[in-house]
Amino acid sequence: MVRIEAVIRPSKLDDVRQALSEAGVVGMSVADIRGCGRQRGFTERYRGSEYTINLLHKVRVEVVVPDDKAEGAIETIAAAARTGEVGDGKIFVIPVADAMRIRTGERGADAL
Repeated sequence: MVRIEAVIRPSKLDDVRQALSEAGVVGMSVADIRGCGRQRGFTERYRGSEYTINLLHKVRVEVVVPDDKAEGAIETIAAAARTGEVGDGKIFVIPVADAMRIRTGERGADAL
């Protein structure tokens, strides 16, 4: 099993959620986050003062999938989140040693 963690634009969340659902990936966690990468933020003027905003609003989507579905899920997220501009985000793949469904006690891939 692997955990796929995607940091994406907030405006692409619905597209990613729908694409994953259509691809058969069930269950996900979503968190609002702030961060910066190569974008390095931007500068705004407000009432004559200049402000640098270097932590941008992003969304982190996490899913855990069996190894055989990992590549498909990664490609699905990338295709749904891509705009072709700087700031589209990143996808991280982390191995998962085990999982357990609390309600039933199922372990491993059965817990997903």
